[in-house]
Amino acid sequence: MYRTNTCGELRLSDAGKEVTLAGWVQRSRKMGGMTFVDLRDRYGITQLVFNEAEDADLCDRANKLGREYCIQVKGVVSERQSKNDKLPTGDIEIIAKELIVLSPSLTPPFTIEDVTDGGDDLRMKYRYLDLRRPSVRKNLELRHRMTILIRNFLDSKQFIEVETPVLIGSTPEGARDFVVPSRMNPGQFYALPQSPQTLKQLLMVAGFDRYFQIAKCFRDEDLRADRQPEFTQVDCEMSFVDQDDVINLFEEMCRMLFREIRGVELPKLQQMTWKEAMRRFGSDKPDLRFGMEFVELKDAFNGKGDFSVFNEAKYIGGICVPGCANYSRKQLTELTDFVKKPQIGAKGLVYIKYNADGTVKSSINKFYSPEVLQEIKQVMGAKDGDLVLILSGDNANKTRIQLCSLRLEMGDRLGLRDKNVFKCLWIIDFPLFEWSDEEQRLMATHHPFTMPNPDDIPLLDEHPEQVRAKAYDFVCNGIEVGGGSLRIHDTKLQEKMFEVLGFTPERAEAQFGFLMNAFKYGAPPHAGLAFGLDRFVSILAGLDSIRDCIAFPKNNSGRDVMLDAPSELEPKQLEELHLKVEVKK
Repeated sequence: MYRTNTCGELRLSDAGKEVTLAGWVQRSRKMGGMTFVDLRDRYGITQLVFNEAEDADLCDRANKLGREYCIQVKGVVSERQSKNDKLPTGDIEIIAKELIVLSPSLTPPFTIEDVTDGGDDLRMKYRYLDLRRPSVRKNLELRHRMTILIRNFLDSKQFIEVETPVLIGSTPEGARDFVVPSRMNPGQFYALPQSPQTLKQLLMVAGFDRYFQIAKCFRDEDLRADRQPEFTQVDCEMSFVDQDDVINLFEEMCRMLFREIRGVELPKLQQMTWKEAMRRFGSDKPDLRFGMEFVELKDAFNGKGDFSVFNEAKYIGGICVPGCANYSRKQLTELTDFVKKPQIGAKGLVYIKYNADGTVKSSINKFYSPEVLQEIKQVMGAKDGDLVLILSGDNANKTRIQLCSLRLEMGDRLGLRDKNVFKCLWIIDFPLFEWSDEEQRLMATHHPFTMPNPDDIPLLDEHPEQVRAKAYDFVCNGIEVGGGSLRIHDTKLQEKMFEVLGFTPERAEAQFGFLMNAFKYGAPPHAGLAFGLDRFVSILAGLDSIRDCIAFPKNNSGRDVMLDAPSELEPKQLEELHLKVEVKK
């Protein structure tokens, strides 16, 4: 046997035992005639002791060990004289009797410790070394535990796990597809699934009733902290259910996960409509860990001053930042520059400082009387010492989204977004369609198979932008963790949906004929939901990026710097695929 025990399990009760350990050299130090080596494996660290007086040759070999050497050691468990209360194994050490170097190591490019000297790119290039760090490994252990808990929960609720294909047809109504050329079908391409959406609906038609899959999904989108080109969904679908059935079941699952992983008891979650969330927070995934709710000020300012920016605006909204009236000119300029960033897009920022001494200072002092500014104080619910920040614009929702960015920035600055506090809710009643400036047409807010609210179906012909969806998102701490909807199971209604989206009957038939034909064979009412597993793990692990809970992630350019992918193909491969590559300048 390579080992009788792991490096994390021996205790004082094991003193006197002969044991064999195997692992990696974390560090070594020589003190007089003694050499101490910290041996690490996945389970912990155990100190080894080599005594020159007892075995000079063995001690000399131990002195030649480098960091990350993979070794095997045989010895006797002994009580440690200088105990280490920071290690579970800190009461014991191994008096080494034999040493075998299983594999030497080059000097690693960064220290394999929680606090490392390796930058992101370097650690991603040597990800197999980065994964040896306990802080990284524990994220994957948590991910493993979550998937086991999810599988057991869904199994207890009569769900069956079914794998669906990874090579499917392209469905460009949504995010951009990754495509795969087919050698056996020249000039034709598979697509990697953005989700198993249509396939899980077909499983409902097939009578599987309750399906789930921990599924790989692929979207060719620009990356950010919570997005990777390939990601994992806990994908679920159910037959003969309504919206409350789905929400209640998966809220129970989330409550179980928070209890088991973090010891947190979630209360019964509130449901907030999309319209209310946008009005109060400017986001369909509001962060409820702190206040600063929006106050609409159009009526409060209307006709009371000579400030053309407000007089001409369609929307004026403000947030009250508690205790920040002492912000300096420099800090206010920083906030103004922040909202003017291209990714936010505001033209400017108005502030009102209600100072602790009762005085008022504002960037619009010359346009409004002190009485008006006192009225605003009342409307905002501000107190002496508070700072009011105001944005305005021609498009209400666009301005609300800008104000949301400012609210979150202030939440960060004031330390109000504690990763150990969890505020979850459901967002419901999304619009069925949203306008795409890029496409210059209505697009499905979620996907084309989402059920319209039955009360709004008469609006599909004349006012589709007013139609609500039977859709729901699970939101935690300002992050969309999961989302789903009731599905259309009627061929006629699905055809109508495609018509509103601008599909010709021929295009609808070509892309989704298989699904619409399936609906003609007794399709049951069905609904589903998918959780982003990477996002869920990152929230429960307290991480800033989903990349830290994925074994081998891509960087911000979508590259795997360890495997050097994507890469060019050999000419012979291109020839077999009947492809010719011409990169546009």
